[in-house]
Amino acid sequence: MAARDKRAATPHQATNYLKTMRGMFQWATSDEIGLLRIDPTIGVKGLKPARRSKDEIDEEEGYPAWTEEDVSLFEERWPIGTRERLAFSILIYTGLRRGDAARLGRQHIRNAVIHMRTEKTGMPVAIPILPELAEALATAPPRADSFVTTVRGRAMAKESFGNWFKKACVAAGVNEATAHGLRKIAAIRAALNGATVPQMNAIFGWAKGSSMAQKYIEAADRIRLAQAGISTMRKADIIAAL
Repeated sequence: MAARDKRAATPHQATNYLKTMRGMFQWATSDEIGLLRIDPTIGVKGLKPARRSKDEIDEEEGYPAWTEEDVSLFEERWPIGTRERLAFSILIYTGLRRGDAARLGRQHIRNAVIHMRTEKTGMPVAIPILPELAEALATAPPRADSFVTTVRGRAMAKESFGNWFKKACVAAGVNEATAHGLRKIAAIRAALNGATVPQMNAIFGWAKGSSMAQKYIEAADRIRLAQAGISTMRKADIIAAL
């Protein structure tokens, strides 16, 4: 049990260790071998992996984050005034998931701040509107219930929204991009620009105990540290002097 608990930080490894020991002790206590009379693994249970939050499951579904090159390609193909650019701006400048982005409308805005309860987790968010988003929202249909609509002015279900937006990505040459990938690059940008864990939780609607914000911040820290330290890979001046 002590050896199992040493591996508690990696539950799968702890359980695999126990399975290995169980197999060995079952062999050692068998009538044929007879090295031991008692199997010490009897009654010892494996460790269950920590249950992932909805946030972590959502962020780890395998959707790749957009690159800044992807962003440039999309903006070049879909200028301000198109429905595609409007959807893109909502996604990247709010960090909302596709279902929330699809239903976002003027009824959710008060004093230049988006107020809504996220569909997936029920977490309330209050997201100030950036100038880039305000410019795009100004092109939305004036009387629609949601900013992004079909060509007939109807609201879009999140599945329809996602499929339609995927086609827009392909048309822009961003073939592997998705609506959820924009949420990821929004989080990457926030982390690179110095957002704290509480700030990112507030923006993206992650629960207080979620590890998602910390993961993005740690990734951003690695990028900054690599940029600052890359020159250390050059030949040291002191060695060159020798």
